[in-house]
Amino acid sequence: MRNCFKYFLYLYVFIGYSLSNAGSYDDFISALHFDKPEVIEKLLARGFDPNTPNEKGIPGLLVALQSESPKSALVLAKHPQTQVNVQNHLGETPLMLAAIHNQLALAKLLIDRGADVNRAGWTPLHYASTRGHRDMMRLLLDNDAYIDSESANGTTPLMMAAYSAPPLAVKLLLEEGADPTLVNHGNATALDLALRGDHQQSAFYIRAFIESWYIQNPIKE
Repeated sequence: MRNCFKYFLYLYVFIGYSLSNAGSYDDFISALHFDKPEVIEKLLARGFDPNTPNEKGIPGLLVALQSESPKSALVLAKHPQTQVNVQNHLGETPLMLAAIHNQLALAKLLIDRGADVNRAGWTPLHYASTRGHRDMMRLLLDNDAYIDSESANGTTPLMMAAYSAPPLAVKLLLEEGADPTLVNHGNATALDLALRGDHQQSAFYIRAFIESWYIQNPIKE
């Protein structure tokens, strides 16, 4: 009888623990989607794993970013156990998503926590340059982002800016030393992409820097 009592006691405790965990998980996922940082803070204080993924296997920090929940993302990024270099199925990192959404405070925190500024393929600088977020671009460059990093198809941040960003973003990259003569795997330069997008002011800047670049780097016969 005593052993039977212990069995039911353990079963009761186990079921209660499982239900408690299930409730915490649902609260966590809901807080990520609806940007409720106070809920996440309480869960983390109770020992909840900040890297817990959603039902699709996406870690919490990426869920917050993809759900446009900046306050929740900041709470998770600050936690010492949060893995800041996780990737989604597209290979995007938290810093890349912060860069394209221009979340400057989050980007600074992620960099301080050891997020990769430079990586193979698409980089945070590519993402920031695509939207022309100049303060974000400066932050990344100030933290040693490689200005001429190439994606798998040879695209550089300057090419992305030339095709889709405001002219001042192009000007910033050129002034910081981006090479305007590079060619991607489609045999297109930044100037080609600027003209393809009918960005005449960007094309003007690029032409001026190409002329200057060749003066400083003459072709050796």
